[in-house]
Amino acid sequence: MDHTLSRPDETPAPPATPEVPTAPAPGVSQVRRYYRLVDAGDVPALVALFAPDARYHRPGYPPMVGHAELERFYRDQRVIRSGVHTLATVVTTDDEVAVHGLFRGVLHDGGEVELRFADFFRMTPQGRIAARDTFFHVPAV
Repeated sequence: MDHTLSRPDETPAPPATPEVPTAPAPGVSQVRRYYRLVDAGDVPALVALFAPDARYHRPGYPPMVGHAELERFYRDQRVIRSGVHTLATVVTTDDEVAVHGLFRGVLHDGGEVELRFADFFRMTPQGRIAARDTFFHVPAV
């Protein structure tokens, strides 16, 4: 015996449509790959993710443009010896990917570092990184 009460003018709700996961935007997979490569120290592969004329703005450094300047930075100028990026948030639009996360690592002078960061990437139509802007969560003003 059915004890469900219903009103005569009430139509039953349609069955729920299951959520279908969507694939991440192509830029998201490239950005995640970037962090895996930088943490592994694979400079040639991470530089190859960037467009030949890509621009990178990072606090404390002049803007870097192109593969040669990016490679020089990662091989010779970056103060970080090793570490791991953990992404907490990834947000994307058509051609941009923004991430927020935590970096834990060791500097070339042996000091340990743990800091929050935010990166903003602009992607080319071919899926390469056209621009990157980095910000660190440190006392400034």
